[in-house]
Amino acid sequence: MTAMTETEDVTRTSEGDARTHEPVIDEALRLIDSGLSELMHRELVSTDEVSDLLLDVRMLLTAAELAAESGVPAEPVGA
Repeated sequence: MTAMTETEDVTRTSEGDARTHEPVIDEALRLIDSGLSELMHRELVSTDEVSDLLLDVRMLLTAAELAAESGVPAEPVGA
């Protein structure tokens, strides 16, 4: 059997890359945790609120990727 699509393993990073992204990942996890804790106690959550949380995380990770490509160190937003 052959794979239906070509995939690339992007989870392998060097140790230096992992350390560079740790603050960004920690900030993304903090955003997710705070968003989930706010939403957990509610029975109904609007799609706008979920979209906002996902967009915040995506923007944080995208900014970190752009910073890494340009060689500028990425710092968490809340720092």
